[in-house]
Amino acid sequence: MGKMKIVEYVNSHNMIGKFKNKILIAAIFGLFFLISFNVQAANFTDNQTVDSNKTWIISFNSEISFDDLTKQGIIVTDSKGNKVDVGIQLGQDSKTVAVTAPQGGYTSGESYTLNVGEQVHSTKGKTLNKKCTLNFNIKSNEDEILDGEKVKSGNLSIDYDIEQVLSDIDKFQLNTLNIPVKIKIDNLSSSNMEVDKDSESTAIGLIKQLKGRDIKIILEPYPWIAEGGKSETDWNPDDMDTFFSNWRVNVLKTLVDDIAVPYNVDALNIGSNFVNIEPEEKKWCDTIDYVRTYYKGLVTYRTNWWYTASWDTKSITDYENKLNNKLFSKLDFISIAAYFELTNNATNTVEHLVSAIENSQISVNGEIRNQNIKQEIKNFYDKWNKPIFFGELGFPKTDEASFHPWKPDENSTVNNVEQANCFEAYRREFENEPWLLGFSAFAIGKQDDNKQYYPSKESTLVIRNWYSKEQ
Repeated sequence: MGKMKIVEYVNSHNMIGKFKNKILIAAIFGLFFLISFNVQAANFTDNQTVDSNKTWIISFNSEISFDDLTKQGIIVTDSKGNKVDVGIQLGQDSKTVAVTAPQGGYTSGESYTLNVGEQVHSTKGKTLNKKCTLNFNIKSNEDEILDGEKVKSGNLSIDYDIEQVLSDIDKFQLNTLNIPVKIKIDNLSSSNMEVDKDSESTAIGLIKQLKGRDIKIILEPYPWIAEGGKSETDWNPDDMDTFFSNWRVNVLKTLVDDIAVPYNVDALNIGSNFVNIEPEEKKWCDTIDYVRTYYKGLVTYRTNWWYTASWDTKSITDYENKLNNKLFSKLDFISIAAYFELTNNATNTVEHLVSAIENSQISVNGEIRNQNIKQEIKNFYDKWNKPIFFGELGFPKTDEASFHPWKPDENSTVNNVEQANCFEAYRREFENEPWLLGFSAFAIGKQDDNKQYYPSKESTLVIRNWYSKEQ
């Protein structure tokens, strides 16, 4: 039994988004690579991204003995080293073995390893001299997001009015809504929390009214800390183990059972802007696995904006740590709260803002950051092969809207045009990027004098035109 080979077929399956169709019936393809028994003549592609129903065909140059020993030598393990219950079938010529996907398919976005061990032997008793492995990744459900459409969403204010929401869908020409549910948290160090039942009931009422309107839904647990007086970006639980246990069971499982599953919610945002909690990489990966046990829709996480500057080494390190966090590998798409700082100016032309997205003009003590925000965002797509979604894109209707977009009360001078210019700059920079899934305008569903983020008349025109034939 001198050689084993696995032959490769090219899978040309196009990435077409479908929020509606959660189950992809994929064609079965084989991958073949040539490996001598001492693994000296490898000719295969490692770390491929393949369909969830992938079948691997292992071909040998001699008939193999398809007994328990050989079967034990051909296994697939997940990223944690757990054995996967795949099927193993002998080919008609007795020289090939098909390794079929587990029932229900491989997990979207997960990484696996096909192991062919020394126990594999021929009918003449010859065995492999060396274990052979092939790493592969499963396509995320990005391939199932919307029927060729981009996601054009609106983040609802936590105190949204249902009638205003229904009106805003038409006003901004949206195809998706980000619906928040209050999660009551006592203070910034608390590890305990509970779902606000009134907020949950309101969300269910809205979802029922959306029936038949072809609006996709992203469900978000919204941290309501100290009665809304504190920000989730500052939340730092005093016991991370307790936090994750409670967040999984008291929050995510509750929302899955009460809303996501019974009302066929398209996507679940498992967390947003958790600056101090996000570094808990393994706990987040375990949390995503936990959620997928009960929920078969799309899963995302919204990371907070960041900044970098060549002269600020900590900012570079922080960005690299964020970029390399493996929690992003487990998601279907990566959400970003895009409150990036562009310029120090009170007002800007659209052209200046467009330029600043690729070369931030923020000045700190006389030094310009020159941050290439667009490239740093795209790096997440390049690193994890997941589409990027602006899970929050908003600017206050004031001067300096591009300076600290995350701080609505910093400037009291009303400027509807500056807000619109910021939206337009992002539209020009990102609208035609294939790796951008879409955006969610922050915030709609409630319009009064205190809602600094609610889009102005000028901004409304930009949002309507984004991903629209009205342009």
